[in-house]
Amino acid sequence: ESFNNVKQWLQEIDRHASENVNKLLVGNKCDLTTKKVVDYTTAKEFAENVGIPFLETSAKSATNVDQAFMTMAADIKKRMGPGATAGSSEKSNVKIQNKPVNTSSGGCCDGFI
Repeated sequence: ESFNNVKQWLQEIDRHASENVNKLLVGNKCDLTTKKVVDYTTAKEFAENVGIPFLETSAKSATNVDQAFMTMAADIKKRMGPGATAGSSEKSNVKIQNKPVNTSSGGCCDGFI
């Protein structure tokens, strides 16, 4: 049933997510081969037709779980470009002003600010 909804979910992502958002089609529970509803070839061809990568995973046997995260991380890093890494020379700063907070304003939350 989930596989039948993927096309609709992708349309929702395109409609509501930021432009060029990274996507990955993941078929889970690949360890349950006798209960498989969607075969690998069908899912892979679907993913290729919509232009997204595909992986089969199993949390139980730890098959491709790390690979799914690494695939997404690598794709995001590639999309963000070389300037988006943690070691970039540009640093972001947050300025905090040192102003006293009046905590004796009365009322029900007096002193809890």
